[in-house]
Parts: sequence; C-alpha cells; structure tokens
Amino acid sequence: MGVQKNVLGSRVTGAGGSWLEVGFEWLLFVRYEALLFVCFWFTVATIDGLAVDGRWLWLRLTGRGHAMRMSPGVEALELNGRAAVFVPAWQEAEVIGPMIAHTLRAWSQRELRLYIGCYGNDVATVAAAIAAAGKDPRVRIVVHGVEGPTTKADCLNRLYRALCSDEARSGVRFRSVVLHDAEDMVHPAGLVAIDRALDYADYVQLPVRPELQPHSRWVAGHYADEFLEAHTKDLVVRDNLRAALPAAGVGCGFSRIMLEKLSRMGRASVGQGPFAAECLTEDYELGVLVTRAGGKGRFLRLRDSEGALIATRSFFPAGFDEAVRQKTRWIHGIAFQGWERLGWHLRPVEVWMTVRDRRGPLTAMILAIAYVQIFLEGVVLLAGASGVHASAPIPPHVAVILKVNFLFFGWRAALRYAFTAREYGKLEGLRAVLRIPIANIIAIISGTRAFANYLRSFSGDPVRWDKTVHDAHPAALNPPVVG
Repeated sequence: MGVQKNVLGSRVTGAGGSWLEVGFEWLLFVRYEALLFVCFWFTVATIDGLAVDGRWLWLRLTGRGHAMRMSPGVEALELNGRAAVFVPAWQEAEVIGPMIAHTLRAWSQRELRLYIGCYGNDVATVAAAIAAAGKDPRVRIVVHGVEGPTTKADCLNRLYRALCSDEARSGVRFRSVVLHDAEDMVHPAGLVAIDRALDYADYVQLPVRPELQPHSRWVAGHYADEFLEAHTKDLVVRDNLRAALPAAGVGCGFSRIMLEKLSRMGRASVGQGPFAAECLTEDYELGVLVTRAGGKGRFLRLRDSEGALIATRSFFPAGFDEAVRQKTRWIHGIAFQGWERLGWHLRPVEVWMTVRDRRGPLTAMILAIAYVQIFLEGVVLLAGASGVHASAPIPPHVAVILKVNFLFFGWRAALRYAFTAREYGKLEGLRAVLRIPIANIIAIISGTRAFANYLRSFSGDPVRWDKTVHDAHPAALNPPVVG
C-alpha cells in the first residue's frame, strides 16, 4: 500500500494512483478552492453589512433612526396642491376594483385625482375600474391607444400624457404625482405624509409592508422579511447618507416640476414622458435619476397615532415560480440594465450603494458555491467516517474567518428576527430565520435566470410587461387588515 499526499498535504493510504484516490484528491482541491472563494466574499459582505448596521445603530442611539409618530386626524387634512395617483393596470380585474374603492375611502381629499391606466383589449379590467369608480369625479380612467401589454413604464407614460392634457384644458397644474400598483392597499395618512414631505423634497418614498398569506408562509413570507429589513434599516441609512434613493414603484411621490425635468432629460422617447419604457425597473431608475438631476429624495418612516406603520400594503407572489420570475425581473433591471443605462456616479457613497444594488448576480453565484461547499463537506466527512479516505483539515487562518462569518450570520439572523417580529409577532420572527434558506434558493435561481435573460436581450427581443398576476387585494379581506 502506497502513501500519498493530496494538495493540502494530508496523508492518504491505498493503492497508489487508483482512480478513487485521484478523484478524492480533486474533490479536496475543489473543496478548498470553493472554501477560499466563499470565505473571501462572505468577509466582504460582513464588512459591508457591519458598516450599514453600525450606521443604523448609531442613528437609533442618537434618536434619528426611529419612526416619527403623526398626530391624530392628520389623514383628514387637505392637500397643499392637486395630487395625481398613477395606477397602471393590465389584467387586474380581480384587484383594481377593491384598490380604487379603498383608495377613495382612505384618501378623501378633494384635490386627489386617481388615474387608472387600462388597455382596450383588457375589457374585464376596464369594466371593473368603471364599476369601482362610480360617479366619483376624482377618478380618471385612461385607455391606452395600443393593445396590451406594452410595459408598465409605457402605461405610466400614457397616464403622464393624460395628466398634461388635463392641465392644458383646465389651466390647473398638478403639484405631485404618486405611483401605486393595482394590488396596493394605501394607508389613510400616506397621501398627506407625501404631500407635506414634498415641501422640502423632490421625491418621497414610503415603506412597503408585504401582507402575510397563511397559505404561503414560506415563499410569500420571505418578502416580508426582506422588505422590513430594507425599509427599517437599509433605506434609513441611505437616506441619512444622502445617497440616491431608488423608488419602489409604489408609495412614492414626485413633485410635478421634477417629473417634467426628468421627462426632458431624454431617458424615454422624446415627448413620451419621464418613464423609460424599455427598462424593466423604471421605478428604481426614476428614483436614482432624481438625485442625478440635482433633486432631493427622502425616505419617510412614520407611524400613525395608533402606532401602525404608514406603509403600502400588498400581497406578493405566493408561488415559487412567480417569486422567481419577479425577482429575475428586478435583478435584470437593476443589475444589468442599470449598469448600461445609469453607469456609475463617482461620489464614494453612491459607488457603495450602487454596488449593493447591483450585487444580485454575484450574490447568486456566491450562494450557489456556498451550498456546493456544504455538500462537499458532507462528502468529505462521510468519506473520513467510513474510512474510505482521510479528510484534509481546514487551515487555521481559514477556520478563524469561518468562525467570524458564522458569528455575523447569527447577527444577521437576529436582526431579521427582530424586524419581522416587531411588525408581525414573535412566531413570524422565528419563521423569518427559518425562511433564510428559501430566500437564498430564490436568489440563486433568479440571479441565474436574470443573467440568461440579459444575454438573450442582445438578440433584440422587445421588452414585455412580465407582470405578476394578482387574484386578491388586502382591502377585500374579511375582517379588514389592521396595523
């Protein structure tokens, strides 16, 4: 029996040069290289995460990271000017009616105008919108001149042109434009909060609060975990650093002057509007462009007089495939199209935040290799326990890095529990920790598909509205959703 050494210097015994030994030598080599790769990028992520967490904790300790509480009766205040709410709707017959009805009840202001964008070949949605609007003069249903679907941005541009026409006819100029989706449930104080904040900002974003779905605790639930962490900590830090704030596409308000300025910047076709029809994440791009155009974006984290978060509530995809499709679109639009269309800003804090925004494909690769690494560790341990092959020890310096990363993972899991438990209860906080692997798997598949879609885009295929299908609205629940 010969004695050999593998690439890490461990001693193995057996028939010299057998295929089994050679195979294990290569397996140990791949295991070690994968371990180094994962450790390096996890360490980078640890440093990045601790920088954000440290800033957030400092804001909390100094009293600037807490959600301000609004006074009772704020939701009934009148607006400082006319506000348009844009709602693009393609195949939204199941939810557009409850959305319109609830919005009109929650926002009773006289200066509100609700613009609903529909398509002539989507009769069901048009009919549902007309029925919900009734005789309320604050609703304006706009039917697109082309058959749908085009893109969400194209539909928004059609609404923008309708707004411009209304201004020309009436001689009354709008003060603000608020974006919402057909599945959104607005907070009664949300419109006034946006209206007042636009006194000192050009763009305002309210938090998004995904609604829990009992039949999809693990897939739909992971949206709640991610949005709560992002809108409790990440965007609070971003706002404090005065970095560009990406718009979520819902619960965000823009000054009319800023939208007109963006419309002239040429991101969309001349004369079409401020939204880039060829972009998959036109909302993200619009928020960033406000800062690029010299404007000011602000993130508003507020609570009403009863302590409920002033946020946009909605149901997110409950199925695994639907969640992957949605996140694929986000990664494609932000990481790949964002790099092409927006480039890079030289301000250091902008570079940092832009890298965080566009890390989706890299994160998918790192997570995939990490799971492969876990599998390889299992194979090596099994081989050592069965006496088939002696495992190679992990070098001490790598072991130290692993321990540090495991400690940071525990910190991240604790934060995820805390954020989710704060809004949904302790049991849901525990589920949030258990949902981390599911969120990782969705991220891996979405990042891979986004890269494949990006490569296919070079063939010149037109961008289509790859929308999420909605069949329920939070406002239609019985009993109603409360804070």
